[in-house]
Amino acid sequence: MKKIIVVCLALVVIVACDNDQEVILNEEIEETVVPDLDLETSVVYEWTDQLLELEQYASGRPNGAARAIAYIYLAAYETAVPQMNGLISLDDRLRGLRIRGAEDGEAVNTSLALNACFEEVINHFLLDLPEELSDQASSFAQEMQDELALDVEESVLENSLEWGQYVANEVIRYSQRDGEAEAQILDPQPLSYEPPVGEGYWTYSADPERALFPYWESVRTFIISPDETTSVPPIAYSEDPESEYYAEMVEIYEENNSAREEDGEQLWIAEFWSDDVEDLMISPPARQISIANQLVAQYDLGIEETLSLLVKVGFALNDAAVAAWKYKYEYMVMRPNVFIHEFMDPDFQTNLYRLIYWPNPSFPGYPSGHSTFASAAGGVFIDHFGSTTNFTDRTHEGREEFRGEPRSFFSFEEMAAENAFSRIPLGVHMRMDCAEGLRLGYEIADAINAVELRVVEGI
Repeated sequence: MKKIIVVCLALVVIVACDNDQEVILNEEIEETVVPDLDLETSVVYEWTDQLLELEQYASGRPNGAARAIAYIYLAAYETAVPQMNGLISLDDRLRGLRIRGAEDGEAVNTSLALNACFEEVINHFLLDLPEELSDQASSFAQEMQDELALDVEESVLENSLEWGQYVANEVIRYSQRDGEAEAQILDPQPLSYEPPVGEGYWTYSADPERALFPYWESVRTFIISPDETTSVPPIAYSEDPESEYYAEMVEIYEENNSAREEDGEQLWIAEFWSDDVEDLMISPPARQISIANQLVAQYDLGIEETLSLLVKVGFALNDAAVAAWKYKYEYMVMRPNVFIHEFMDPDFQTNLYRLIYWPNPSFPGYPSGHSTFASAAGGVFIDHFGSTTNFTDRTHEGREEFRGEPRSFFSFEEMAAENAFSRIPLGVHMRMDCAEGLRLGYEIADAINAVELRVVEGI
């Protein structure tokens, strides 16, 4: 199979985090050695790695990240469709998306077009990158183009760049027509929102912890709107030590503390799946794209399968964020440490607190966003590959700031469940939050999987 190797320079970057932590990237020149994929798939694979390298420093997580991922892979998918006889354009399926001239793509080199497209959309959708990183995607694109353009006619090169940029900009324009999302990305913690007061309700203790994306349920979805999803109401709040609610709080207290004291597998699981910390880790939605990219290499997918997988995962993550945030602000379930401080232990600290300035994410707990993202993507993986797998997630391999050693899984269902319930030993979610997020994500995945992207023979 064809393989492309791109040599790129990783910059030295020192980025100040909210907790005064410094992040330093490798100074050395490194070779990006791509698995033995076909040429077009290699372009997508490498750009996904580049996206993940940059995304951890971008703002807007987790909802803005889920949205960005969906549009980035929609653009890549639509760029390649004219050359892919087996795929169907989403041009007429997504209201407001109009990509003209797709039938004129015969003189286009798909790899070059994808390269141009990725540069445009990543530069647009990854927000507030540090100055030192803002030009990295463009530099990467030029190096990639130099490799891909060898022996390509000038007219084909020009057509390819023009097509990739055109599709990217049409998708960007399509995203900008979602005025709700555009406004909320710029003002993710609006002063206009004050949480309702009620027994057991979530609230904030200081301005930096104000509600994050409280109006996100109004953002555009791709396949399933939040009104088309279902929800299971949370366990009723109770301060009775004999109640089910209190028992779940006891579980968090014990699991969080024993994980820290034992410093073994449970703390490994908690930190391995955390992805909570901007400038240190990729966001929870991006984590699912990291997994998808590893699966592309492991299963040696071709370009059609790769783009079908990534666009479906992107749609699932976007729609999962919209639905989960609708229910978060509908049920307003408090975070565990507030209850534990008042009724169990005033000195309690979550295992997330070591890594982040605030002990909790800045939004209500039910359902868990991590859990919803995990099963929304996991359901797509199951539909694509079957549930049984032999997969090792190496997303955080080599990291020393937290426990990121690779973990192996024999099924995607097992992997999604571990991700979901990792939030208990981390100390930030009740079991009911995780279970409901897992259920909701699979419901969203079912809707995504029902979308046909391939040409059906005989029709």
